[in-house]
Amino acid sequence: MSMLLSRKIAPTPMPTEISVVDLIDGYFTAYNSARLREICHLLSREVMQAGVTVALSLSGAMTPAGLGVSVLAPLVRNGFIDYIISTGANLYHDLHYGLGLDLYASHPFVDDIKLRQEGRIRIYDIVFGYDVLLETDAFIRQILRADVFQKRMSTAEFHYLLGKYVREVERQLGIQNSCLLATAYEAGVPIYTSSPGDSSIGMNVAALALEGSQLILDPSLDVNETAAIAYCARESGISGVDGKSAALIVGGGSPKNFLLQTQPQIHEVLGLEERGHDYFVQITDARPDTGGLSGATPNEAVSWGKVDPDELPNTVVCYTDSTIALPILTAYVINQCQPRPLKRLYDRRTAMVDRLRRDYEAAKSQLPKDLVIPASLPERAKPLATYPCGTPIGRH
Repeated sequence: MSMLLSRKIAPTPMPTEISVVDLIDGYFTAYNSARLREICHLLSREVMQAGVTVALSLSGAMTPAGLGVSVLAPLVRNGFIDYIISTGANLYHDLHYGLGLDLYASHPFVDDIKLRQEGRIRIYDIVFGYDVLLETDAFIRQILRADVFQKRMSTAEFHYLLGKYVREVERQLGIQNSCLLATAYEAGVPIYTSSPGDSSIGMNVAALALEGSQLILDPSLDVNETAAIAYCARESGISGVDGKSAALIVGGGSPKNFLLQTQPQIHEVLGLEERGHDYFVQITDARPDTGGLSGATPNEAVSWGKVDPDELPNTVVCYTDSTIALPILTAYVINQCQPRPLKRLYDRRTAMVDRLRRDYEAAKSQLPKDLVIPASLPERAKPLATYPCGTPIGRH
């Protein structure tokens, strides 16, 4: 029998009561339900283990639906997510819950003209008052005027401070279930935004710049910090345990590519090791053939050095709705895995960037001082390019 025929489908009638683990293991038998089962197994058996640094990229309107509080915050709190790259919009709408503002479940077949006249906003089947935006904007502008924000910083530092302030508001309001930003602040989980100007948070930062604010969100700091995290993930700090890197991708877009580009930054640009992420898990409803999958399928990502080619069996893409998959995989992982100690990567950012810088400088120092490419060489005999550290890149 072919080795591809690896799992007999043995259907049994659905019982009246069933756990999420039994449901997934016994009834998610084929198509994208099987891919979701594979994700649950891969996460619980290999990814959410000691020595693996887990990154989450987040796109799509997940937090307005409450998934920041209900699903993502528990993963962070249990040590299953070590750093996050998110759209700014997800973080902005996450703030509504931390500020005690109300959003309502509705349906997508409402009169949007009437909603506008009533001063209400719709995100598909979620409805909330326009004042929710105004109060959130006012909170953001109020805290961003503080002296601590008057400098150049990475978006990780920015979101850490934002989470600190919103956590204090939660305490004052007696909110029991913290939003994602506040939870990440308490857990030391850095949150990055790949396009900081592309959200209402960025819009308020820009408005304060008109008033003379000195706050600058520097994307170069983000690129180096995330690359340093991926680079240092190779050392677990645990005796006898190899360090590994995992990418958990919800949706696609800029956050996905920003997460996956950490590896090309390390080997293509800095000229250091070439390896790629060890685990690649994505939940998406996009198609690769239209250019809409935002950073490629796992196989395609191998050609970029984003995924370790030896680890392709540890890659799964499930084509489904993230709002269906996220609660299911979270319930499975929390049921099957013991909480992991918090890595608190936010507190270690400077040390990790220093390590990346030292190795980059060491790579440059090993170059011959008299390396010269004569101008008279035939064009095809010249190296195609060099790394920034000066290492020539020859033709393959």
